[in-house]
Amino acid sequence: MSEAVVVPASGAVHWVGAGLSTGSGLADLCARTDGVRLWHRTADRAAEALDRLGMTGRAAPRAYTLDALTAALAPGDVVVSMLPAPDHAPLLAACVARQAHFACSSYVSDAVLEQVPAAAKSGLVVLTEAGLDPGIDHLFAHALVARAREAIGADTAASYRLTSYCGGIPAVPNDFRYRFSWAPLGVLNALRSPARYLEGGAETVAVRPWEATRRHVVDGEPFEVYPNRDSVPFVEQYGLPPAWRADGFVRGTLRLDGWLHAWQPVFEELKAGDDSRIAALARELAAAYPTTDTDRDRVVLEVSLEVSPEVSSASPAVDTGAAAGSAGGGGASWSGSYLLDLVGDEAESAMARCVSRTLALGVRQILAGALPPGLSRAAETAARSARWLDELAAEGLEFTRTGDG
Repeated sequence: MSEAVVVPASGAVHWVGAGLSTGSGLADLCARTDGVRLWHRTADRAAEALDRLGMTGRAAPRAYTLDALTAALAPGDVVVSMLPAPDHAPLLAACVARQAHFACSSYVSDAVLEQVPAAAKSGLVVLTEAGLDPGIDHLFAHALVARAREAIGADTAASYRLTSYCGGIPAVPNDFRYRFSWAPLGVLNALRSPARYLEGGAETVAVRPWEATRRHVVDGEPFEVYPNRDSVPFVEQYGLPPAWRADGFVRGTLRLDGWLHAWQPVFEELKAGDDSRIAALARELAAAYPTTDTDRDRVVLEVSLEVSPEVSSASPAVDTGAAAGSAGGGGASWSGSYLLDLVGDEAESAMARCVSRTLALGVRQILAGALPPGLSRAAETAARSARWLDELAAEGLEFTRTGDG
């Protein structure tokens, strides 16, 4: 069977939305192709966004409606959705109808997933989860798992613990222990969604994720972390060997130390409030804790993996004088981590830089014909993840790595 052929990229990029996560990634694309259009609520708002980003004249401002965008699409164009997740599926449907590729930084939804077969059959790329979290966290995890597989062996019986924590936090802590780096209602609704993860080898569900908050130290600094969404499907997505047993697998959110205490009144509202009350609360919190022009945000993302070979009952007892981390019947344990710790500046928030740079890198891959038709989540493979990380580091998204290999 011959490989599916990708529709050749036209060079035109339609960046839809200019909210908090749109940053220098858009400028990067403008430097590489003349066909970038920024779609926003009105053409004037799009022009204002370009001016704010120092990009006046480098992209064409457009007034967004789905019909207007659809009419402008040509085969091989790339649509980049920075809109809320519920808007992705209608955009993707327009892309499939007009033979255009699609990219976003959000988690893939069921509504998007339903359209992937038609997109793949048409030779179209559907790139999702290509931002910060999800996005860079996936790259870190793929790279860690690949290094651990090489050190331990994919067929070696072992136990492992993978944790991935990410947070957008104020660079200068405030009493609220937070500044909204994305839509306040989205932050609150995320806290209302149960979280599923693996702990002690068993599936665990936190109906109220904040009630599973614990202390977590990153590079000597204390933070608070809690599980977020459904971690379990990522065991397969990250390629963890079936021979390895999960002692713990958690993808979660990182907050400043003291966040749990500061947010107690919010939690009480979340327990009792209905949708209308929560929407009102989101507006109240946004007004009470506004982000000013002088505020600087900080992004902290840490992904860690520890793998220990299982001790065989037939193996001799381990010599207590052996090197730290060795295990009878399996050799030495392995551990490694990646840490991204970035503060925003006057030109751009840390959140916008991380999300837009990663997404722009993915779009460049589409433009180059380097991604296969159908669904891709960030880089998908360890080899591609390593290349993406090298490129992001060269563009100023510096991170530290621990562990051998």
